[in-house]
Amino acid sequence: MAGISMRNIVKKYGDGFPAVNDVSIDIADGEFMILVGPSGCGKSTLLRMIVGLEDITSGDMVIGEKRVNDLAPRDRNLAMVFQNYALYPHLSVYENIAFPLRLAKAPDSEVDEKVRAASKTLELDEHLDRKPGNLSGGQRQRVAMGRAIVRDADAFLFDEPLSNLDAKLRGQMRTEIARLQKRLGITTVYVTHDQTEAMTLGDRVAVLKRGVLQQLASPRELYENPGNLFVAGFIGSPPMNFLPATVEGTSVKLPFGSVEIPAEKAEKAAGKGLLIAGIRPEHFEDASVVDDPGKGSTFRAQVDVVEWLGNEAYAYLPFEAPPEVQQQLQQLERDLDGEALRTQLVVSLDGASTIAEGDEAEIWVNTAKMHLFDPQTGENLTVDRSRAGRIHGHAMEAAAEQPAAAG
Repeated sequence: MAGISMRNIVKKYGDGFPAVNDVSIDIADGEFMILVGPSGCGKSTLLRMIVGLEDITSGDMVIGEKRVNDLAPRDRNLAMVFQNYALYPHLSVYENIAFPLRLAKAPDSEVDEKVRAASKTLELDEHLDRKPGNLSGGQRQRVAMGRAIVRDADAFLFDEPLSNLDAKLRGQMRTEIARLQKRLGITTVYVTHDQTEAMTLGDRVAVLKRGVLQQLASPRELYENPGNLFVAGFIGSPPMNFLPATVEGTSVKLPFGSVEIPAEKAEKAAGKGLLIAGIRPEHFEDASVVDDPGKGSTFRAQVDVVEWLGNEAYAYLPFEAPPEVQQQLQQLERDLDGEALRTQLVVSLDGASTIAEGDEAEIWVNTAKMHLFDPQTGENLTVDRSRAGRIHGHAMEAAAEQPAAAG
């Protein structure tokens, strides 16, 4: 096993566009690192540079204290699991798992020992004589993982391995991958565009946009302390609400009225003019069911639509936003692969709430969880930088006019 260090990595194609632009990430030995972002952010390109399938334009790729920029993929001792499984249809499960050992001319006794150990770990014992065509999608992905395990590689690399599976199988495979990585303790780099995978699997998560590293932190810190509008909009489901806001003293004026925020947050945003307030749907509640409303603020608003899901409900409250805020939200929507950021407030309610469509409801908000963003740069003005990991770039840079990066 070995750590992986990416030092100022740049990848430019023939037109000079940087698909990966000055990315530096240190992955510790045994760490589970997630590379996440929308299509075109450069995450797959970065993974392919680690394994040697893409040339590095500039910067250093170091694996276990050794610079590997000029090493062929076969000389890097890395095991990669692809999105499409990449299994040999004419070979049995046993021989598919054994393939890298056969290629290395390992003795039959070693091959058998390692294949059976991997199959036991992945619960494939009863399928060893079957062909890939007779397996389910989840079983095929486990075979691909088995082929990686037997190699005794320095690190595992996963390139969106679950995207071809249905939702239920994805959940099962996420759990299996997490357990396997903890059991083996092997350095793992996992590429995904699915934030659920990113938040549930990784020790740390690197969020990329247009080839630029935006923030590198634990899943919890990305959720609680997003460094900019892009990270805030990408992490969380349903996405964070963004509303026009102005700060006067410790009061924040929102489209639905004014709420009080902690003094330390207000001080950071003082004198900044028009801002964008970010509040997650789960930080609202029906004021009538809140045990301690004094920990936040309340406001009254007209409810347009209510979706009741049993244990919870979502209420939708439309509002108007000035053109400068609308423009930034439209740009953010494009950056997030078209995820809708409509000018409506999405409020998560307890299932016991009786708020109905058309009501003028009293809504409680936990203002300690509110973030305030600069609408020009996208910077989070109220982020706790001591806890937010490494923050890079801005969400609303002029790079928006550039063409999308690769993978």
